[in-house]
Amino acid sequence: MNTIIFRAFAPYLTALMLLYSVFVTLRGHNEPGGGFIGGLIAASAFAIYGIAFGYWPMRRAMRVHPISVAAFGLLLSALSGLPSLLLSMPYMTAQWWSPEILGTVVDLSTPMVFDIGVYFVVVGAFTSIALVLEEGGDT
Repeated sequence: MNTIIFRAFAPYLTALMLLYSVFVTLRGHNEPGGGFIGGLIAASAFAIYGIAFGYWPMRRAMRVHPISVAAFGLLLSALSGLPSLLLSMPYMTAQWWSPEILGTVVDLSTPMVFDIGVYFVVVGAFTSIALVLEEGGDT
């Protein structure tokens, strides 16, 4: 797309969508949202950037190959079940920790780690699809 307005607005929209996708992912177990929806929002942000600027600028914006991002997310999701096995509980049983970091109690959980892994899987897979479609359009 060659409109100057879209090309000028796309980087700001992409950044805003990526920030919102992280917000949706992290609130996923308490309210509507989660890793899948957050990942779709992030992949849509990269797709908008690709529509505005083309294949190579989109690849440079990713910095890491999308399949590597998806593989990291799959590994993270699979590893999120290991703490329950270490505690002699069934695989993927939710575990919660509340460490104090810099004087603030932070609630951490294995479902949150799983959601973050799903986020990376969805971002990697759908961005890879968008890159293939964008690359095919230029030739």
